Amino acid sequence: MIRLEETASAVTVIAPDAAGLTAMTAGEFRRRVLALIEGGQSRFVIDLRDVQDVDSSGIGTLVGLLKRIGLRGEMILCGPSEKVAQIFRLTRMDAIFPIQPDSAAALRALAA
Repeated sequence: MIRLEETASAVTVIAPDAAGLTAMTAGEFRRRVLALIEGGQSRFVIDLRDVQDVDSSGIGTLVGLLKRIGLRGEMILCGPSEKVAQIFRLTRMDAIFPIQPDSAAALRALAA
């Protein structure tokens, strides 16, 4: 359901394996990321480069994870397709989530 990469700077890069972060996939994605948070990880890059669709369940999942991380961590989104980026703009989630063009830029942003 997700691909993980841990970096030397204690950032976990998470890439959903599904083409969409929707009602069909958001629950499993949430469970997997919550397990990482409960395991002590708190700095995440969510790599959306392979995600072609996001619905309200997907957005709700991302917001819930951000709330769970709280002030003790950070979460940056990266690599959204134009369609996904447009959904984030229309829902004004681009004001809530930092969004970078790719994982390298997101990792640099977290290092700053």
